Amino acid sequence: MTSISRRQALLATASAPVALAAPGFAMADGHAAKKMSMSKARGFQLGDLQVTTLLAGTTPREAPHSIFGLNVGDDEFAKVSADNFIGTDSAQFYFTPTVISNGSEVILFDTGLNPAGITAALADAGYAPGDITHVVLTHMHGDHVGGLMNDGTPTFANAAYITGQIEYDHWAAAGNDGFDAKVKPLADKMSFIGDGDSVVSGVTAMAAFGHTPGHMTYMLESGGKQLLLMADLANHYVWSLAYPDWEVKFDADKAAAAATRRKVLGMVATDKIPVIGYHMPFPAAGFVETRDDGFHYVPVSYQMMG
Repeated sequence: MTSISRRQALLATASAPVALAAPGFAMADGHAAKKMSMSKARGFQLGDLQVTTLLAGTTPREAPHSIFGLNVGDDEFAKVSADNFIGTDSAQFYFTPTVISNGSEVILFDTGLNPAGITAALADAGYAPGDITHVVLTHMHGDHVGGLMNDGTPTFANAAYITGQIEYDHWAAAGNDGFDAKVKPLADKMSFIGDGDSVVSGVTAMAAFGHTPGHMTYMLESGGKQLLLMADLANHYVWSLAYPDWEVKFDADKAAAAATRRKVLGMVATDKIPVIGYHMPFPAAGFVETRDDGFHYVPVSYQMMG
């Protein structure tokens, strides 16, 4: 039997032809690996519902402590960040609408920053804008309504539009340019719902006020399974979800937002309900467990593949 040293084995492996390249890479003419473009869509199965998260945009943001943890000191923010292997100089923001299909209706939840981002992500999921039967707006911040209109024309020409009455009334009276440009032109196609109302069978609105005056989450139910679209309930998997009492710059009512986070995250942790979060790292789906006095985000791996 021939003895092979560890060094010899590593050298042999390095020089051998690559039969199975790592996901996202391909060999170019037998030389350096070339990065492949990442799909902007990830599908999940929930009973009879096809659920797809859509990466409509992603961008870095500097100085995250000026956004998250406004009520904690620099040392605490730095320690929590280091404990979770993330830096304090910048953060990566994700903008992830969700589309669901029940076989007859195709429902889009939020629309991203702009028409180009959401339509590209929908294309990766196999949908055209004209396929969308309903657009549901969880709230009216610009990164959720930005894809509604394209140069004055509705991006989703065949859709009905649904949002919370409290949220709509607030922004309609606020004199907001984004609302006036993106949402107001669709007023005659807009329907309004409240806490506990249904968009369609198996899609129920749940009040989650604080981030905005009428911010809503949506519970999906099919085949005895549940999944919560938590929208902006928590804006970061560590600096907001794990530490629900940390104040977030974008929350209109910071005390109410923190109380809502604790209540809803406690529910999904206790009942082991998976969540999709608009700003969670793509594909934006995971589970929540309790940890110390807060929570811990567990990203999906192969769950809900169908």
